[in-house]
Formats: sequence, structure tokens, C-alpha cells
Amino acid sequence: MLRSCVVTAMISLSILFSAAVRADGPIVIKFAHVVADDTPKGKGALLFKKLVEERLAGKVSVEVYPNSSLVGDADEMQALLDNEVQMLAPSLSKFDKYTKKLQVFDLPFLFDDGDAVARFQRREKSRELLRSMVNDNIYGLAYWNNGLKQLSSTQALHRPEDAAGLAFRIQPSAVLEAQFNAVGAKPVRLAFADVYKSLAAGVVQGAENPWSNIASQNMHKVQPFITESNHGVLAYMLITNGQFWNKLPFAIRSELEGIILEVTQAVNDEAEALNRRDRDRILAGGTSKLVTLTDAERQAWREKMLPVWKAYEDEIGADVIRAALTVNRRH
Repeated sequence: MLRSCVVTAMISLSILFSAAVRADGPIVIKFAHVVADDTPKGKGALLFKKLVEERLAGKVSVEVYPNSSLVGDADEMQALLDNEVQMLAPSLSKFDKYTKKLQVFDLPFLFDDGDAVARFQRREKSRELLRSMVNDNIYGLAYWNNGLKQLSSTQALHRPEDAAGLAFRIQPSAVLEAQFNAVGAKPVRLAFADVYKSLAAGVVQGAENPWSNIASQNMHKVQPFITESNHGVLAYMLITNGQFWNKLPFAIRSELEGIILEVTQAVNDEAEALNRRDRDRILAGGTSKLVTLTDAERQAWREKMLPVWKAYEDEIGADVIRAALTVNRRH
């Protein structure tokens, strides 16, 4: 009898809950970003929307706002914290005020190649970094990669001393400043939108970007040399408002996590393919000469950067750096 009453009560609660969901409508996730729809990040946001609305139809709705159409680059983090948007994918340099550990991705010549980056991002230590900002109500969901960075410049860069005296554009990052200071170059913080005109005008003589960024901004047309250095990582972190995420029903959150895994793989595959295509396109255009580092030259760059690793070891954590190094084939 008691069991029958309990079951009846549970069914009644279920019906009431279902009615409440229908009355309130679906959960809305506003996904804002600052790039175009046809970029890997933009395509990832649209794929996330498509899969969510297919698999959680009537339960979750995703609104995608590209090109800073809802919130701008400078204001997006506060919008997430205020729960005005529920998802963002900022570059890792955006998180400096919340955690120093993510600076590991800025350390120059730390990873041998893109496969090493991917291996690290699957390791437990890297997964811990996704949760390193939970006390600030920022919950990391996944890494979306934009590719390894190359050095473009007005002169050929074979060895570290070749960069001495040149000015290079950087994102706001103390590690990136130290990187160029280590080789006697001048780091200059500039907005991404200003890079092409600054290179063309000679305000800076070089920059560091994945092949896709070089191509999309036509930097190769004003940079006669591109050193295929693969020296650093340009990546985004897919994040959500922690309180919003933790209040989601378990079944819905689990389904979203599965979708995010699928979308992340698609985004990272797309970025890798795009970088290959743009590399071929740039070299076929003939405006820039490719500089390929020998093993000895690459090692010279890496050794020059070791003091940078040491300088930021306490902030990042020796355990984090050690975990990153172990994914290399030769460490």
C-alpha cells in the first residue's frame, strides 16, 4: 500500500514537472562569440546549436550570436558572469586575471607539434585546468584549437638572433612579452583587427599566428618570410556560467556534455584542415618565402626560451609544465 502511494506521488510530481517545463518553455543557451560563422569557432557554435535542437528538441534552445552581435570582445566575460550569455569560447589569454595556470599554452616551444597538444589536452592535468576557474563561476567545458603559431616577418628567421631588434605584434600576455624579449625583439600589444595595417605601415615587422589567421588577414602579402616554427598554441576554451550549468537537470547536462565532445572533435579537425589549406594557398601565391627550421635551429630556439619557462614556473605550476612536457615524443 505504502509503495503504491509513493509511486502515485512520484507520477504526480513527474506530471507536474513536465507541465512546468511545457509552461516555461525550453532552457535557452545564448552562445556569443566575436568571429564569423564560417570560421572553425563559428561553425562549431552552429553545429552545437543544430545537435542540441535535434537531440533535446523542446527541452533546450540555442541562440548563436556571431561577430560581437550581442556582446563585444571586451565585455563578453562579464556578460557570462552575469548570466546574460551562457556560453563563450574566448582565447586562453583572456583568462589571465582568473588563473595563471593556462599560461602553459603560451610557453614557447613547449610542445613538439599539434599531436602533442592534443595528447596533453586529453590528460587529467589538462582537464583540471578546465576547472581552475570554478571559484570565479567560470566552468570550462572543452578546448577548441585554432592551430599552432608561425612567425611571419620582414626577414628570414632561422636562429633566435635573427629576430633581434624586430618589433612583433602580440596578444596581451606577459609570457608572450617574455618570449620576444628573450631573443632581443620588441613585443607590441595590438588588437587583432589592427595587425595587417600595422605590418603594412612598418609599425611592427612581424607577428605570430596560425596559417589560417595569416591568410584571413592577408598578412602574407606584407610579410616576405614565414618561419614554420610551430612554437606556440592559439586555442580557445569553451566555457559556461558555472551556476547555470550546475542547475541544469542531470540528464540534460549529460546529453550536452556528449554533444560538446562531438562538436569539439569537429572544430579541431576543421581548424587543422583549414590551416593545411591556407598554408598551401599562401605558399602557392608566392608572396612569402617559407623558412623551414632544421632540428638544430629549432633546438636553438627552444634553448633560448628555457628561461621563460623557468620565470613562469611558479605561476603556472611545475607539475603542469612537467605534465605538458611528458606528451612530447622526445622529452
